[in-house]
Amino acid sequence: EAFIELNKLLKITGLAQTGGHAKIMIKNGEVSLNGKPELQIRKKIREKDEVNCNEQIIRVTKDE
Repeated sequence: EAFIELNKLLKITGLAQTGGHAKIMIKNGEVSLNGKPELQIRKKIREKDEVNCNEQIIRVTKDE
Protein backbone atom coordinates (compact mmCIF):
# COMPACT_ATOMS: atom_id res chain seq x y z
CA GLU A 1 0.00 0.00 0.00
CA ALA A 2 1.25 3.45 -0.91
CA PHE A 3 2.22 5.89 1.82
CA ILE A 4 4.30 8.99 2.50
CA GLU A 5 6.21 9.68 5.70
CA LEU A 6 4.77 12.52 7.79
CA ASN A 7 7.96 14.61 7.79
CA LYS A 8 8.17 14.39 3.97
CA LEU A 9 4.50 15.33 3.59
CA LEU A 10 4.99 18.48 5.66
CA LYS A 11 8.00 19.42 3.55
CA ILE A 12 6.47 18.84 0.10
CA THR A 13 3.25 20.68 1.02
CA GLY A 14 5.31 23.68 2.16
CA LEU A 15 4.07 23.59 5.77
CA ALA A 16 7.66 22.94 6.84
CA GLN A 17 10.54 24.81 5.24
CA THR A 18 12.99 21.90 5.60
CA GLY A 19 13.07 18.32 6.81
CA GLY A 20 14.62 19.55 10.06
CA HIS A 21 11.82 22.07 10.50
CA ALA A 22 9.25 19.30 9.95
CA LYS A 23 10.95 17.19 12.63
CA ILE A 24 10.80 20.06 15.15
CA MET A 25 7.13 20.76 14.38
CA ILE A 26 6.24 17.11 14.96
CA LYS A 27 8.30 16.86 18.17
CA ASN A 28 6.70 20.07 19.48
CA GLY A 29 3.22 18.57 19.10
CA GLU A 30 2.15 20.97 16.34
CA VAL A 31 0.88 18.15 14.11
CA SER A 32 -2.16 15.90 14.47
CA LEU A 33 -3.21 12.87 12.45
CA ASN A 34 -6.90 12.03 12.17
CA GLY A 35 -7.68 14.29 15.13
CA LYS A 36 -5.00 12.97 17.49
CA PRO A 37 -1.55 14.42 18.25
CA GLU A 38 1.14 12.63 16.24
CA LEU A 39 4.73 12.53 17.52
CA GLN A 40 6.23 9.92 15.16
CA ILE A 41 8.42 11.76 12.68
CA ARG A 42 8.27 9.07 10.00
CA LYS A 43 4.67 7.99 10.61
CA LYS A 44 3.27 6.40 7.44
CA ILE A 45 0.48 8.57 6.07
CA ARG A 46 -1.93 6.76 3.79
CA GLU A 47 -4.93 7.54 1.61
CA LYS A 48 -7.87 9.03 3.55
CA ASP A 49 -5.63 10.20 6.43
CA GLU A 50 -6.09 13.79 7.54
CA VAL A 51 -3.10 15.76 8.82
CA ASN A 52 -3.62 19.05 10.65
CA CYS A 53 -0.73 21.43 11.14
CA ASN A 54 -1.03 25.09 12.17
CA GLU A 55 -4.73 25.01 11.28
CA GLN A 56 -3.92 23.80 7.76
CA ILE A 57 -5.57 20.50 6.86
CA ILE A 58 -4.05 18.04 4.43
CA ARG A 59 -6.37 15.30 3.18
CA VAL A 60 -4.44 12.52 1.51
CA THR A 61 -5.91 11.18 -1.73
CA LYS A 62 -4.64 8.70 -4.26
CA ASP A 63 -3.09 10.21 -7.39
CA GLU A 64 -4.16 8.11 -10.36
